[in-house]
Amino acid sequence: MFPFDAILFDVGGVLLTNCWDHQERKAAVEHFHLDAKDLETRHLDFFPAWERDEIGLAAYLSQVVFYRPRPFSRDEFFAFILSQSRLLPDSALGILGEVAASHKYLIGALNNEARATNRYRFRKFGLRDYFGVLLSSCYLGMRKPEPAIYRRTLDILGKPAHRVLFIDDRQENLNGAAAAGMKTLLYQGSQALRGELEGIGVL
Repeated sequence: MFPFDAILFDVGGVLLTNCWDHQERKAAVEHFHLDAKDLETRHLDFFPAWERDEIGLAAYLSQVVFYRPRPFSRDEFFAFILSQSRLLPDSALGILGEVAASHKYLIGALNNEARATNRYRFRKFGLRDYFGVLLSSCYLGMRKPEPAIYRRTLDILGKPAHRVLFIDDRQENLNGAAAAGMKTLLYQGSQALRGELEGIGVL
């Protein structure tokens, strides 16, 4: 038997750069001459709701950036956010392609992402070609590492927890998956991941 029925990949930090994390927000502060502390405070207040799809892009931008007049447009600011999405320098995308091409496993994405950026990133980098199921926070209405997202994931997959492998670059996200009974691997680069997957018979 193959070692797993399903293999789930995080996206930001495993396949692609993070779209709107600390470094990306710092770049926006410098580019648009924003107040860093103010942006960060407002972002932390509204970002979880945006990633859960409880508010849309317009509401997020209104609360975090455009609560006052700006010398730049919403479209310009959102275009800058999208421009931060790049292939991770040491991406696992090649490994994802190999695993998906084997047709041995159900391949899924389990990631925290707002709907607008998620849609862009999956389209731009062709990720839908690899994934049979998208378990993004914006579609499930919950985020890693909330325990409920792992329970919902297992309900959707319909697979025994010990037959599901989850790959993420953040230990706190893996801890939640492990608590739900999933097998986990911490992403520490493509070479290390390849060795680990070969060791457990996935590659």
